[in-house]
Amino acid sequence: MTRLLYSVVMWLAQPFLRLKLRRRGVQEPGYLLAMEEHFGYYASAAPPADGNTIWVHAVSLGETRAAAVLVAGLRERLPGMRLLLTHGTATGRFEGVQLLRPGDLQTWQPWDSAGAVQRFLAHFQPRMGILMETEIWPNLVAGCAQRGVPLVLANARLSEQSQRKTRKLAWLARPAYRALTAVWAQTQADAVRLRALGAPVQGVFGNLKFDATPNAGQLTIGQRWRHQSGRPLVMLASSREGEEAALLQALASFRPPAPVATETDATISIVSEVQWLIVPRHPQRFDTVAALIERHGFAVSRRSAWHDGPPAPGALDDVEPVRPTVWLGDSLGEMALYYGLADVALLGGSFEPLGGQNLIEAAACGCPVVMGPHTFNFAEAAEQAQTAGAAQRVATMMEGLQAAAKLACQASALRAAQHAADAFARTHRGAGARLTEAVVQLLAANRIESSSF
Repeated sequence: MTRLLYSVVMWLAQPFLRLKLRRRGVQEPGYLLAMEEHFGYYASAAPPADGNTIWVHAVSLGETRAAAVLVAGLRERLPGMRLLLTHGTATGRFEGVQLLRPGDLQTWQPWDSAGAVQRFLAHFQPRMGILMETEIWPNLVAGCAQRGVPLVLANARLSEQSQRKTRKLAWLARPAYRALTAVWAQTQADAVRLRALGAPVQGVFGNLKFDATPNAGQLTIGQRWRHQSGRPLVMLASSREGEEAALLQALASFRPPAPVATETDATISIVSEVQWLIVPRHPQRFDTVAALIERHGFAVSRRSAWHDGPPAPGALDDVEPVRPTVWLGDSLGEMALYYGLADVALLGGSFEPLGGQNLIEAAACGCPVVMGPHTFNFAEAAEQAQTAGAAQRVATMMEGLQAAAKLACQASALRAAQHAADAFARTHRGAGARLTEAVVQLLAANRIESSSF
């Protein structure tokens, strides 16, 4: 009865979903692509019902990058596999295109109404479903159980905050977690919280994101641009609303310039001698952040306007002789380039109560991190990074700005932090192999022979 009530609500909400997608599509046209797929209607013909389709759901950008590691492992073990890749965000779908091979399929995740789920499963007929990290939808889980489709939660995580919220909907969430075929958690703490909700946790394998390899070409370009710049660079990485304003307000308070001690006891201006780069998390906010930079009295140089690299120091003096310039990373899929360009990164999402963004990618690029107080989405990774010397924690954006500028200007301390970041990333790899083996074993246990792939 509880899921029936939920299903009615989700059915009634469909017109509001259409309106939301159209509104988001104004700034992110990707949301206007194939909108009917959200409701289980597909323009292309159904794939052959040969049992070779493995479905992977990676809702957004971070999950898609993590899924890339698992997909690569599965292709090696199951060479005839057809990948069905689903997403819930435009950035995830854009990134997911890179994982596709001829014969693979990509679509939006079905809205969690009973009808959309049934149409999705009937059309694609996946042999197995793999949900990445946190994506539990009651009707989707129930639909797979009814059709005998094994459905697992891989690279699973559940923060204390999310657990508290989920408990308030325990009447709906517990049956969904219990109906999963298997759950493979990132950490022991995640496993404990997931088991408390009834999830069948069968292993703790670590975080797939440690196994993701940064784009080597982008990283090399970013590092070359950093050396050409000739001055320290600090990036606010994957920033969220409120964080850019806090950084810019803090920077503005240092005008006229305030000194930062360096190893040689010289002085350096936080504003004029340290280059600041802001990379917003969401592309629909690029223009908003550009305007915000200018409102705080800074000139803005956008990545989309660069040709052979960022402007050299002083290059904009004829146009902006008074205002220091803040760079804006207004491009998609170039985080490795930005981490290569930066000496130190301020961790977006951690200076507002949003749980923090992924710091593992920064570490893999050898970029040390300064994080705020809110990292509950990646609590264990944040604690491990801090212990390893790859990250440091501060209480406020002002403290973060000062700590990042100080580290960027101290050559020996910066080198030590960069080496620590690289070592931290290397030490925690291996989740991809463990997850791949678990999937293959589960297929065998369900009498789905890997030779059929």
